[in-house]
Amino acid sequence: MSEKDYYKILGVSKSATPEEIKKAYRKLALKYHPDRNKGDASAEEKFKEISEAYAVLCDPEKKKQYDMFGSEGFQKRYTQEDIFRDSDFANIFKGFGFSTSGRGRKRDIFSQIFEGLGGMGGGGTHYQYYSEDPFSGSQHAKRQMPKGQDLVYELPVTLEDLCRTTDKVISYSTGGSKENISVKIPAGARDGQKLRIKGKGQPSPYGGEPGDLYVKIKQLPHPVYRREGDDLFFKLPVKFSDAVLGAEVEAQTIDGKRLKIKIPPGTQANAKMRLKGHGMPHMRGGGRGDAYAEVSIVVPKKVNRKQKEAVMALREVGL
Repeated sequence: MSEKDYYKILGVSKSATPEEIKKAYRKLALKYHPDRNKGDASAEEKFKEISEAYAVLCDPEKKKQYDMFGSEGFQKRYTQEDIFRDSDFANIFKGFGFSTSGRGRKRDIFSQIFEGLGGMGGGGTHYQYYSEDPFSGSQHAKRQMPKGQDLVYELPVTLEDLCRTTDKVISYSTGGSKENISVKIPAGARDGQKLRIKGKGQPSPYGGEPGDLYVKIKQLPHPVYRREGDDLFFKLPVKFSDAVLGAEVEAQTIDGKRLKIKIPPGTQANAKMRLKGHGMPHMRGGGRGDAYAEVSIVVPKKVNRKQKEAVMALREVGL
């Protein structure tokens, strides 16, 4: 399935306003409309392309779905017919001087553009439009009923939750009723990642399949650890004397293990000690990332008389 960048097709930015999107489409439609390019197949294809882009970007819900799931994900959820449903092309072409009525049965502007031009062409989806009720089952052409709307549920989780496979029960509303379901969060899942639960979105108003539920992981800030990919970083307090002379200090990993960390003589502030395999689990392929202890030299705010004398003695010998 080819990727379609609707913003690029219309020549607008992602932050373009509805009026800017409409203006860009009108300009291109005026240039490529088949009535002005008789027999030009390339102009015909370009007109179909920009019309599809406009049908998506002018509809707030379709635009939201496209921005959220990208071209490939969007095209899996919307048929060609879904894309053009409820698109008001008549107002767009008002004043262009183009024909707005078909021969025989009554048809809207979508029919004229695509059915009148011989289908979608190029191996794409062929769409037939009928003025009768498309859901009555009386049509010769059958199509898949549009599915229900997908839902996104943001689930706050801790780093500790993500260190192992965790079951969470979530509650949300769909179809006018409350739904409680258990969600399995895989070990190593990352912030912003979406877990798809098929058929748990909104019901289809047309009798099609229900939409899907996407559980979006929201990793909560941790008081000790900072996550980068599957690696973890934490501050390791080290006394000045231990940094100078060397020592062995203890630290706790994210999953509660106590480890001895060797501090070499002459260790500098912000030096990193690698704890191999003590980071976050890899979500795929097994194994774990690493943990890094970042050395923080402890400077006491207050010292007693004996400590002060010792520090003054160090100063005298050049430390």
